Amino acid sequence: MRSGGARGAAVAALLCTLAVLLLGACGTQVAGQGDPTPSATALPWTLSAPTRSQIDGAELGSDRRTVTIAVDVPSGPHPCVRDLKAELTAPGANTVQVQVTFTSPSGDRRSGCTESATAKARVKLPEPLGERELAVGYPAAVFTADGAALPALRLCGDLGCTPPATGCTTGSYEQAVQAVDAPAHTYRDAEHCDGKWLVLDISWPTGPVCGDPGNDACAPRLGDRWFYKAEEAGWKPFFRTATGGCRAVREREPDFPTALCTSLEPLAPSLHPAYSPTATPTS
Repeated sequence: MRSGGARGAAVAALLCTLAVLLLGACGTQVAGQGDPTPSATALPWTLSAPTRSQIDGAELGSDRRTVTIAVDVPSGPHPCVRDLKAELTAPGANTVQVQVTFTSPSGDRRSGCTESATAKARVKLPEPLGERELAVGYPAAVFTADGAALPALRLCGDLGCTPPATGCTTGSYEQAVQAVDAPAHTYRDAEHCDGKWLVLDISWPTGPVCGDPGNDACAPRLGDRWFYKAEEAGWKPFFRTATGGCRAVREREPDFPTALCTSLEPLAPSLHPAYSPTATPTS
């Protein structure tokens, strides 16, 4: 009896020791160095919407009502996106507006969601898209079925889905101004155009933006003179100069017609000032 009791006590002690070691090992696994990539569920998931540049494309289903939108979303070793969806926000007469949203912990770099992947969201319109444009997000990526290789919709450019034909027109001049990445509130001061070649004088205010043309603070301007050639995609700039006449532009492009440049006066120094390098003081 005594030896059996001793053996029982020894077994009980051994079991207790094992239990302590096991608990200690579990405690070390949880509270030691920790998970090197923390669980995404412990990080804040926030509502997000893709920007225009993150919208990769849109497809129209055979029913002409179902739209599938491809977007760039965060990606990483753990789940990075939940609740990806596209919702109709305004079924307008000319434009159908859709918003894509998702939740993600990508705002916290500990989530590991530092890469990107393509995902798709689908929305069903109450009626066929028809000739209306599809605007996704804000600022919007705009798509149209007009001229598209369906099922893919055609992504429209900055000048809209039906940009003006290249020529001597106001809309075409607006395209030319955008082509040189002109500052906001740029004015077209003069145009010389024959349909194939274009000279555009532009200027922009250097004072505060205001709607009072009589305000002296808005009077100072800077400017440029750009030369363009008509291309399939619109007016393409190839040269700029502040000088007058034809010499400079024809050295760059011998085919440029003299009829468009002979009468050009140099830009006023106030529009295109030249700054000399700072002189080095002498001792």
